[in-house]
Amino acid sequence: MITEDLKMRRTIRKYKNEEIPEGLLNELLETAFRTSTTGNMQLYSVIITRDNDNKQKLAPAHFNQPTVTTAPVVLTFCADFNRFIKWCELRNAKPGYDNFQSFFTAAIDAMIVAQQFCTAAELCGLGICYLGTTTYNAPQIIEVLNLPKYVIPVTTITVGYPEIIPPQVERLPLEANIHYETYKDYTPEDIDRLYYEKESLSENRQFITENNKETLAQVFTDVRYPKANNEHFSEVFLDIIKKQGFKF
Repeated sequence: MITEDLKMRRTIRKYKNEEIPEGLLNELLETAFRTSTTGNMQLYSVIITRDNDNKQKLAPAHFNQPTVTTAPVVLTFCADFNRFIKWCELRNAKPGYDNFQSFFTAAIDAMIVAQQFCTAAELCGLGICYLGTTTYNAPQIIEVLNLPKYVIPVTTITVGYPEIIPPQVERLPLEANIHYETYKDYTPEDIDRLYYEKESLSENRQFITENNKETLAQVFTDVRYPKANNEHFSEVFLDIIKKQGFKF
C-alpha cells in the first residue's frame, strides 16, 4: 500500500553520484504544482541548482552541510508575490499584497508545494532532505539566487538517489498530535507518557551524556535551538521580509 511506503520514509543526506533526469525532475515539479494553492494564485517559485559552483555558493548559507554540495539537485522553494503583482499591474489591477498576510499566504503555498514534491519524489525512489537553515540565512540565499522584491526563500530541499538508507527516527505516538473536537491541553502526566519512549531511546540518552545535560529537553533548549539563536535568526528573517517589500 502507498500509505505503508510513506510511513517508511526517512530523511536522506547521502546520495549516489547519479544525475536526476531532467524529464523526471520536471514531472515531479509539475506534480507538485498541481497541489492546493490559495485562490489558484500559485504564489511560489522554485530555484533549481545543479551547477557545482552554484552549490558551493549556496553552501555557506546552509552552514556548509555536505548534503548541499553532494546532492545532484538542490531546490530552493520561495514565497513569490513578484510574478502575481507584475501580472496585476500589467492588467490595470491595483495589487495590495505588500503585507504580512500576503507573505504568509505565499509561504504556505511554497511549503505545500515543497511537501508535494517530496512525496512524489520518494514514491519514485528518490531521497530528500529538508534544510531548515533557509530561513536562518535568507539574506545570503537571496543574494546568491538573485531573488527580486517580493520573493523570499522559505525552505530548501536536497534530492537524489539514496546512497544509504539510514534508520528511521522516532515519532511521538499518534495521540500526542491529535485532538478531538476541541484542543485538550496536556497534563504533566500526559507529557511523561507521550515522551517516555523518545526519552528512553539509547541514542537520545547518548545525546544527553555527550552534551553534559540532565534531560533531552535541555539538549533542545540549550544546544540545538537556544533562545539566543532563535531571537537572532528571527530578527534576521523579519528584517529581510521587510526589505523584500512586505510591511508589518
